[in-house]
Amino acid sequence: MERWQDRVAVVTGASSGIGAAVAKDLVRAGLVVVGLARRVERIEALREQLPEELQSRLHAIKCDVGEEASVAAAFDWIEAQLGGIDILVNNAGLLYSGQLLTMEVEQLQHVMQVNLMGVIYCTQRAFRSMQQREVGGHVVLINSLTGHHIINPPGDELQCLNMYPITKHGISALLEVMRQELNGFKTQIKVTSISPGVTNTEILPGGYNALPMLQPEDISAGILYAIGTPPHVQVHQLTIKPIGEPF
Repeated sequence: MERWQDRVAVVTGASSGIGAAVAKDLVRAGLVVVGLARRVERIEALREQLPEELQSRLHAIKCDVGEEASVAAAFDWIEAQLGGIDILVNNAGLLYSGQLLTMEVEQLQHVMQVNLMGVIYCTQRAFRSMQQREVGGHVVLINSLTGHHIINPPGDELQCLNMYPITKHGISALLEVMRQELNGFKTQIKVTSISPGVTNTEILPGGYNALPMLQPEDISAGILYAIGTPPHVQVHQLTIKPIGEPF
């Protein structure tokens, strides 16, 4: 991680779960971290958990990644105050438990807007910053096991993931589209998809709690591994499962 010392990392959805874990780990690894979230007070509370000498290295910005104007305002601040973006961790995600066939369309559209378009909004701005400064940066996409196949719900529960695996399959496609485009632009920017199995986060639907599960810190360790590889090495896809996962 030496080459990332004092570089700027942006983490979306940094108020809880995987986002909070990786934000803290990146600060401890020597980076300046900007956490984006709607619940910005949670990132401010997260800052208090860091050693006093590191607290100034975590910035909290209120941002709804599903709204392009909100993303633009956040990235404008980052560029003006910190100079640019070197690492982007697209972690923000949304899941409404329910059945696609009967849910309100507005909820389904909201999941699509946050989980897929929000990633595109943030990645476009990060790419622009990296390209303008000729930085070999890194874009991380927090995908899911459901981005590769649709998992059956545990026990007798109804399938309740609805739009979530649809958007995560979109992230799997986005990974390869981005890799090819970054090659076409002749950049040294890396892109990595991290696909966790069942993880102990706030969006986990009921019924999944009884399954073997990962902790957010386990996923953060995988992210730091991918980011810490030498400049010529690109971790394209990393799948992380708990031992005993039935899927």
